[in-house]
Amino acid sequence: MSALILIVEDEPQLAEILEAYARQEGYRTERAGDGFAALSAYRVASPDLILLDLMLPGKSGLEVLKTVRADGGTPVILVTARAEETDQIVGLELGADDYVVKPFRPREVMARVKAVLRRASAALDDAEKPLRVGPLEVDRRAVIARVNGQALTLTPAEFRLLFHLAESPGRAFSREELLAAALPDSDALERVVDAHLAGVRRKLDLAGAPGLLRTVRGVGYRLEAVS
Repeated sequence: MSALILIVEDEPQLAEILEAYARQEGYRTERAGDGFAALSAYRVASPDLILLDLMLPGKSGLEVLKTVRADGGTPVILVTARAEETDQIVGLELGADDYVVKPFRPREVMARVKAVLRRASAALDDAEKPLRVGPLEVDRRAVIARVNGQALTLTPAEFRLLFHLAESPGRAFSREELLAAALPDSDALERVVDAHLAGVRRKLDLAGAPGLLRTVRGVGYRLEAVS
C-alpha cells in the first residue's frame, strides 16, 4: 500500500495543490486545516509522513510537532512562510526531519517527501545487528536505541545521527560528515546537526549515560564508552 501523507495547511488552495501533487506521485492523502484537526487526523489515520505548516489556527505547528514527537518517530516536514534561519532551527530542534519555505515549487516538496520516506524505509529494512557502545544499544532494524535496556524516544534524524556515530565509536565526525551521512537529501545547514545532537545528548543523559556523546572542539562529535 502506498504511503499516507497528512497535509496540514490552513490555506485551502495551497492544501489542494499539495494534495494533487501527492496523489499524482501515488501517495494517499489526508488533510487538516488547523492544529486540533491535525492531531485528530494523526491519531486516527497514523500517517507515514506529515507535511506541517507552522502557522496554524488553534494549535500552532510547533505544538503539533511536539505532540507527534512525544508519541513517536513519524517523519515530519515543516512547510512555513518564515524564511528566518532561527525558526527553521527551532522546528528541527523539536524533531522535524526537513523543511521547505514558502513560496516553494510543489515538485520540490514532493522530492523532499520521497527523500524522507526513503530514509525512513531504509532504517526499517536494514537487518544489521544492533550496535553496542558502552551502555548504549542501537538497533537499526527495529529503529530503536536503548541505554541499559531503557528505550530512548528519538526522532528519525536523531536516530540516524546516533547510529552513524555508533558505527565508529571513538572516531570524531565533523558536522559536514554527519550531515552528509544522516541527512543526505536535505539542504539543511551544518548547525542543524548541533540542534539534533543536543536532543540526543539530553536523552542519553536522562537515561543514565552522561558523557557518552562528546563534543570535539573544532571538529564535531564522537561517541565513546564511559566507565
